[in-house]
Amino acid sequence: MAWQEEIAAAARRHDVAAAVPTLGRFVELFARWNQRINLSAARTLDEIARHVVDSLAVVPYLRDADRILDVGSGGGFPGIIAASCFTSKTFRCVEPIHKKTAFLSTATRELGLAKVEVVSRRVDAEVDHDFDVAMSRATFDLSEWLALGETLVRAGGQVLGMEGREQVELGPHDTRHPYDHGDRDRAIIVRRRP
Repeated sequence: MAWQEEIAAAARRHDVAAAVPTLGRFVELFARWNQRINLSAARTLDEIARHVVDSLAVVPYLRDADRILDVGSGGGFPGIIAASCFTSKTFRCVEPIHKKTAFLSTATRELGLAKVEVVSRRVDAEVDHDFDVAMSRATFDLSEWLALGETLVRAGGQVLGMEGREQVELGPHDTRHPYDHGDRDRAIIVRRRP
């Protein structure tokens, strides 16, 4: 299956098919930037598309959110991908590495994502603690992220963590939501702040 078809199929599964053209432009922009600066080990369009498809797994958990925080946004996974699907929601992408924030700023401009704010700093300098959802992908140890993320959302807000092969022990406010990502075991861990 071509990378474009893989993204289109995943977007249809998550009921965000309208985002497919934007997601395709993102993959091409990412590939151009990744040749000049190291955003990711993903080098081919197929590899980049797999990251996009994986990032789409957060979509079902963002439908009722208005303000979304992506911590350690890196090359835009999952923050820019999610913002491409929900252009009316407010996103803040926090990333301390300047070359990556330069890419994130360019991507938001070129993709027309007017409600995305890119912040170049570490999350410990984050002052807002009233997001509806805080999410992070492959930035922290998952248990560490769930505890930190809980401090960044409002009461009743959700923290999303993306789990790989190693499963984290769930707390009383956590739920595990497995999803299919080819031959890899993946899950979204959702922690709801009481």
